[in-house]
Formats: sequence, C-alpha cells, structure tokens
Amino acid sequence: MAVVTGLDVLLNEKLSLLKQRRVGLVTNPAGVTAGLQSNIDALRDAGVNLVTLFAPEHGLAAAIGDAERVASERDPRTGLPVYSLYGDVRKPTREMFSNVDVLLYDLQDVGVRFYTYTATLALTLAACAEQGVPLIVLDRPIPINGTTVEGAMLDPALQSFIGHGPLPIRFGMTIGELAQFYNRELKIAAELQVIAMHGWRRRMWFDETGLTWVPTSPGIPHFATTLVYPGTCLVEGTNISEGRGTGLPFEIVGAPWLDGYGLAETLNARHIEGVRFRPTSFTPTGSKHASTVCHGVQVHVIDRNALQMVSMGLHIIAACCEQNPQLFTFLPSSWEGCWPHFDLLTGDSAVRAQLQSQQSVAAITAAWADGLEQFNQIRSRYLLYP
Repeated sequence: MAVVTGLDVLLNEKLSLLKQRRVGLVTNPAGVTAGLQSNIDALRDAGVNLVTLFAPEHGLAAAIGDAERVASERDPRTGLPVYSLYGDVRKPTREMFSNVDVLLYDLQDVGVRFYTYTATLALTLAACAEQGVPLIVLDRPIPINGTTVEGAMLDPALQSFIGHGPLPIRFGMTIGELAQFYNRELKIAAELQVIAMHGWRRRMWFDETGLTWVPTSPGIPHFATTLVYPGTCLVEGTNISEGRGTGLPFEIVGAPWLDGYGLAETLNARHIEGVRFRPTSFTPTGSKHASTVCHGVQVHVIDRNALQMVSMGLHIIAACCEQNPQLFTFLPSSWEGCWPHFDLLTGDSAVRAQLQSQQSVAAITAAWADGLEQFNQIRSRYLLYP
C-alpha cells in the first residue's frame, strides 16, 4: 500500500481544520496529491478558501536557478498573490499575513541541512509565532530514509540560509518532525500542528513509498539525485563543477583540467562502500565552466544502504585536490556572506584545512561521532514514525 502524505490525509480526513478560515500555502510543484494534482487545485476544489501563496527558493514553479532571487508576483492562473521567501524577504512579514488565518506548509524536502527548505521552515515558524498565525505542516517522506544521520553538526558561527539550527548534514527527520524540533529546540513556540503521513516507515527510501517523484528544484530532477546530493553538493564550495547546467546535476563532477580516468581509478581504489565511479566528460550550459568541456566522474550508487554519502563527497574533493593541487581551490567566499561556501556547507570550518593537509576522510568523520550521538538523543523526542 502506498504511503499517504499529509496533504492527502488533510484532504480526506481533516478539512474541518480549514473551515471558514482564510488559508495561506507555502509550496512548489512537488506539493501534489497521490494522483499528481497540485495542492493548490486540490484545496480549491475541496472548497478551501485559499487566499495567499508563498514561494521558497526556485519559486512557485521550481524553475529558477540555484541562489537566484525569486520575485513576488501574482499567480497568472489563479490570480492569487505569491510572496517570495527567497528575495529581499526570507521571513514572512505582517503584511504578507494580513488576510491569512492559518498557514499550510507543503514542501517536499530532501532531508539535507543545506537544502534551503529547512531554513524557510524555521523562519516561517518564527514569523507565525510573532504574528499569531497557526502553522499546519503537511508531512512528506524523507527520500533518503529516516534512519541515517551523517555529517558534522552545524557550528553556530556558521549559521546561514544553507545551515539553520543545530543539525548535522543528514538529520533523519521528515519536514513535520523537523518543524517540531525547530519549534521547541529553537524556542520558537509557534502554534504548530503536523498532519502526519499514513504508512511511512523510517527505513523507507522514496521509491519504496508508492509515490511519484516530482522535481523539487532544477538541481534535484530525479529521486536518484538525492542519493548522492548530500555528498556531491559539497563540491559546490570548490572550483569543480557539480554538474549544474547538465542533465545530471550532482551525479557528475569535473573540471577542464581534471583527468577523469585517473580520478575514477583513484576513487575506486579507495573502496568506498556502496558506490563506483566511471570516467566521463561533459559541457555545462551554465554555472561553473559553462560552455567548456569538463572531465571527471559519474557517481553510480550500487548499494544505497551501505553508502555514507557525506563521506563520499569528502573523498571526491580530496581526490580532486590530490590530482591537481595547483589548480584545485576552495571558493574564498559565498553568496551567503564572508565565510567560504564550503565551510557553510559542511558546518565545520576545520574540514577544509583537514582536506588541504591530506588528513584522511576516516579521521575527519570520526571527529563528528560525539556530536551525532548527542543529536540523536535530542532527535528521538520528535520522531513521529517507527
């Protein structure tokens, strides 16, 4: 039996929560019913008084590129106002809530700290608390399972829009569980209700849910992308292409000056569990090295249960640096501010120096164990599913 998302539970069982209320909705195209009807249409068809829409990074249509400003607009199909939460304003304002009695949050997350829908959730919760607007989160699955926790805990000094709150990179919570975590651990105290899924279990990967994957952003076109994204997104903080501007974002990495065959050989010789690397060449149409042939590797996941995704990403970066230390570099800054982008992604400024000094990936990740153990103890208070 397929998993029933929070949206479908709301529509089938809990519409009374919205009766005679003016409803706002934070969403994008991945907010669909099991039959792939958009939540906007499904709610309106059910008689819900939907009055306002809110768009995260990539916009209401999930068509705007990474880190590009999203403008507020009016939805041409419904005529509803669409307020951007990824432009000059990233936290809903009093004016945006002026005719909203209750806010729904229905975004498909990927379960990774630096995917910005987590920060949007936290800031939306805070705005709801400040403005006295109840928030209802419609829960959805974590595509990369809800059991594995991995990566460095976020250093508070490195908090940014790609790292919000005391989380590791893979935090192992659904968006509903994360909302409860944020609300209490960050002392937000919003009036929060989570509409839980039916039939979801923590061990599940997305392709085991019976649901259809809808792209959550231009960089995550397929469910398969999520299997490597927690590791290969770290490449974003370097001058290596992470495959943006190709049909395989995050599944391929490379640069004009890399030897793809040598890189694949080096990485495969490291015997990283659950993955193999194949040499490839590609020409990005945008982003880094646009219109230039790049050489590198395609990441092929052969055992997703064995794969430590974040560790894999560190191995890729270490191998690229070792192959050509003269041309490889970490980006000196970020669109988030003065910190190097790689540091904001890892959440731990020591990792960059450790890689540059050729410290082993095993030693780097071993240092995260105590923080992850403490996090798991706290995380357990907010888990809704077995």
